[in-house]
Amino acid sequence: MFKVKELFSNQGVGRYFTNTAWLLAEKGLRIIDAFFIGIWLARYLGPDDFGILSYAESFVYLFAAFATLGLDQIVVRELVKDSSKRDEILGTTLGLRLIGFVVMFAGIVFVTRLLDNTTIKNTMVMVIALTIFFQSIRGVDFYFQSKVLSKYTVISNFVAVGVLSIVKVILILSKAPLIYFAYALVLEWILISIGYIISYMHHKKSFLKWRFKWSIAKSLLKKSWFLIIGSVAAALYMKIDQVMIDEILDERSVGLYSVAVKMTSIWIFVTVAITQSVFPSLVSMRKKDKTLFLKRLQQLYDVLIKIAVVVSILYTIFASYFVPLLFGSEYTESSHILVLYIWSIVFVFLSNGSWGYYLNENLEKFSSIRLVTGAIVNISLNVFFIEWYGLIGAAYATLISYAISGYFVNALFKKTRINFYLQTRAFLNIFKLNTWIHPL
Repeated sequence: MFKVKELFSNQGVGRYFTNTAWLLAEKGLRIIDAFFIGIWLARYLGPDDFGILSYAESFVYLFAAFATLGLDQIVVRELVKDSSKRDEILGTTLGLRLIGFVVMFAGIVFVTRLLDNTTIKNTMVMVIALTIFFQSIRGVDFYFQSKVLSKYTVISNFVAVGVLSIVKVILILSKAPLIYFAYALVLEWILISIGYIISYMHHKKSFLKWRFKWSIAKSLLKKSWFLIIGSVAAALYMKIDQVMIDEILDERSVGLYSVAVKMTSIWIFVTVAITQSVFPSLVSMRKKDKTLFLKRLQQLYDVLIKIAVVVSILYTIFASYFVPLLFGSEYTESSHILVLYIWSIVFVFLSNGSWGYYLNENLEKFSSIRLVTGAIVNISLNVFFIEWYGLIGAAYATLISYAISGYFVNALFKKTRINFYLQTRAFLNIFKLNTWIHPL
């Protein structure tokens, strides 16, 4: 068993480990929801309607980067560095994200009018887009991340996911129309927002002290504008395949492909939980000792890549059995896609772990370059691969683009080459038994 505690600093190990446990517990609940309720929902809707729902979620995700502004880990880093400016940083973050939502929504309205979509597709997109508005309050989550106290927001997410699971079950049993499931997504974020507000106030903090400051806004945007570009690029190469499948093939194909995507995505919760919790300790460590910082980063990569490889092997062996069993014979084709698509998480895990390096070394520009590269490769390959090879072609395009952006691009630049070496060593450490027992 991994000694996960070794990922954290020598001081306050228990605090970081407990924080990770809370985050993993939340992600575990989401995995359970995505696995059981998600499977039931896919079976209920069938490939066609499930394809429409997946298309709408992917379409909104493409535009969501304009609302989030790439601020997430930048805000956490700034709060760790200078907590005295907490109210100004959080107030400014809220204001920027609300402005971003308005820009995003206007963009969605404009683009949907240009596309030859059905009324139900456009309606689903507009409703799901409202979730981004309620995500504006996520500054509270950033505050608790910076204090390594994620249990406060985790509890909010627990309640919201639990309630929404019950709501989705009721909708399925009552044979509710497709649009109701879009409303359910909005309800989830309304509940999460309320939970965040209650948690912040329970921690004896006041929203009335939040202040929007243009000076801080300019500072945050100056530090994050490359991340905004990167976020847009990441959204493109993570979700553009489902939108392009809908345009080139049909809704049913999106539904079949989405099963592979969702069965893979449930594992991304794990890497998000680990990297989010480790990030504050890496920030503190980098300020004290770069050698120790790189050692901890190597340990992080070692753990992440081992999890990804084990999961990928298991999926490869058993996908052809459990996909038809769980989703029904209508989704049999999804198992062939999943066997290939699952290996992309190896590079997604490495990519997510890399944020600890890029942000602490002030290399936001390079992180965005790799994401833009990945988006260009993904879109270019999808244009041809979907036409030539169908859904398997889209899976190949994803795997190749993720490998390039999450790993190989690091070798091209002098300042990121050390990160490439760390990632390469993580690959090699797969074959070293002692690294499975004791991270380096």
